[in-house]
Amino acid sequence: MRAALTWRDRAEQCIYDLAFKPDGTQLIIAAGNRLLVYDTSDGTLIQPLKGHKDTVYCVAYAKDGKRFASGSADKSVIIWTSKLEGILKYTHNDAIQCVSYNPLTHQLASCSSGDFGLWSPEQKSVSKHKTSCKITCCSWTNDGQYLALGMFNGIVSIRNKNGDEKVKIERPGGSSSPIWSICWNPSRDERNDILAVADWGQKLSFYHLSGKQIGKDRVLNFDPCCISYFTKGEYLLLGGSDRQVSLFTRDGVRLGTVGEQSSWVWTCKVKPDSNYVAVGCQDGTISFYQLIFSTVHGLYKDRYAYRDNMTDVIVQHLITEQKVRIKGRELVKKIAIYKNRLAIQMPEKILIYELYSDDSADMYYRVKEKIIKKFECNLLVVCSNHIILCQEKRLQCLSFSGLKEREWLMESLIRYIKVIGGPPGREGLLVGLKNGQILKIFVDNALAIVLLKQSTAVRCLDMSASRNKLAVVDENDTCLVYDIHTKELLFQEPNANSVAWNTQCEDMLCFSGGGYLNIKASNFPVHQQKLQGFVVGYNGSKIFCLHVFSMSAVEVPQSAPMYQYLERKMFKEAYQIACLGVTDADWRELAMEALEGLEFETAKKAFTRVRDLRYLELISSIEDTLLVFMSSELPAAVKMPAGCSELFSYTGQRTGKSMERTTMTCSWQMFMPTRGNSMRQRSCTKGVAMKTWLSRCTLTYACSTMQRNFWDLEIPKTQRC
Repeated sequence: MRAALTWRDRAEQCIYDLAFKPDGTQLIIAAGNRLLVYDTSDGTLIQPLKGHKDTVYCVAYAKDGKRFASGSADKSVIIWTSKLEGILKYTHNDAIQCVSYNPLTHQLASCSSGDFGLWSPEQKSVSKHKTSCKITCCSWTNDGQYLALGMFNGIVSIRNKNGDEKVKIERPGGSSSPIWSICWNPSRDERNDILAVADWGQKLSFYHLSGKQIGKDRVLNFDPCCISYFTKGEYLLLGGSDRQVSLFTRDGVRLGTVGEQSSWVWTCKVKPDSNYVAVGCQDGTISFYQLIFSTVHGLYKDRYAYRDNMTDVIVQHLITEQKVRIKGRELVKKIAIYKNRLAIQMPEKILIYELYSDDSADMYYRVKEKIIKKFECNLLVVCSNHIILCQEKRLQCLSFSGLKEREWLMESLIRYIKVIGGPPGREGLLVGLKNGQILKIFVDNALAIVLLKQSTAVRCLDMSASRNKLAVVDENDTCLVYDIHTKELLFQEPNANSVAWNTQCEDMLCFSGGGYLNIKASNFPVHQQKLQGFVVGYNGSKIFCLHVFSMSAVEVPQSAPMYQYLERKMFKEAYQIACLGVTDADWRELAMEALEGLEFETAKKAFTRVRDLRYLELISSIEDTLLVFMSSELPAAVKMPAGCSELFSYTGQRTGKSMERTTMTCSWQMFMPTRGNSMRQRSCTKGVAMKTWLSRCTLTYACSTMQRNFWDLEIPKTQRC
């Protein structure tokens, strides 16, 4: 996670509170005795609002965006419309400390040093309730039924919407640990309402609505002044005397710093349904940040591991859609997965997991080793017995006990690294550098092998299943495919951001870019279809695609490349492609094309796929007849094999044409080879024009196999075609 400053402004007074309009377009700032209204897109000050006579301490927007309220040290509360007009004012006996709108209604809670009031448009007056101590903060539950009040004496009082106390939480610090900020988790996924409490005893705690504490207190080491949840409740923000805003998980695990400031942070809020954060400081600084959450993940074949909620790891089987969650209490920095191994790097350690069994469907992991040491690395790779750390130009090979066994120093920055398999303890690594060099490294060998070097930097790499071809995506978004042995550039394609070879077919790869998925078979033209995201894997007919933070397996029919092979009469290759996944109609077309091309084995396999028994019987009959021809002497005049005439009759029925089941007598001379090894093209005058290709091809095959000279055969002219 990193924070990018979007815009910043400076007011003359301390910023005590701020609030977003629910649609996120405006930001209301409490600065001095004024309210400042900003455009969140660019930080433009839209309008200052004057109405209070003293410092404004608090501001809150209604859930529907029609009203917002402000409370001041002048003891007054002002209700404003979304058009920035004040429509109502009421007062308390003391300075207003905090205000909060009920998330389901227009009921407003306003709290002062000695009481709190509940107001709604339906009421003519404000319903006020005395308290024994100063109220510093307040927050409504998601259903709007309960209001939590944080007291200066360290007590949290939970009231119903009529103001009656239902639960009282007494903190151990008492008056020495004032409650300075509280907030209910807005998540709809939680079964119970969870209240986050931050006090000036420098502790963060969580409670159920019943008042029961969840877990132990978290030590903050600073005085918290504000706490705020993200819209879906997955993270929370804290700011205070440490002059920075810190990001925490919903369980209170610190993840990092959003932005360092030059003075105390009194308020910080998250823009609704976004990753933007607004921060207000004591010196009047208003900062607006965008939080960028990087994808931390790893992929090996059909297993995908990724970080969730910054501290958990989810392993997903992309074929079966099974998932398993590995819970953690620390920030997950890196993830690597390989076969039955899973490595998770945390700030102070690396955990190595293994599968319980060798079952390919097993999804249960257990801890195998722990390396209790802090590592700084750009990339992490795990093998059967080692982990590989990438540090700029350096690769380090460590055993699972944390001992460094080997190290490689590269000529340039390492841009890409991938395990390409091998025996345990001797795996190979494919490494791409910024200077265009591509190397192969074995973990048990100190020498790196240079495969090739190109002129542009490497962005992505993959090697074909047989390790004969290498696909590279460079910094110019070009996909280049090389022959590893000859270093020859076989072809290149533009508009690529990632590439992957098919693990089940040597000559097929896919690459993504420009909103399209591109599939290329052999040296045929590219087949395109729309697809958002990055291709990270290609297994059979499934393409694994990463889009934003989601990984999905896309089923892609292989019809297009199959027909490309059929057009060139490459039947065996077409059959291999069809096995990856095509429709029944495609299988039938392949079978018929193979039959026409005399590829009987391929035809039989294809007809078997569609369970066409009649064609299988016909092919078997033709093959039996060929065996008879090959083992016997042929007479001067021969008859067409019975199987062929049966085929004519059957195909005639399929095409809706009548066809006589006749015995055909043909001249051998029409099949004799001529110059150039071509066959004479003749037409049959016996009235049987349909499907004569099969009879001719069958007899030609028999003649060429027997290698006999039939020039002397005497066939009556009346029997010739």
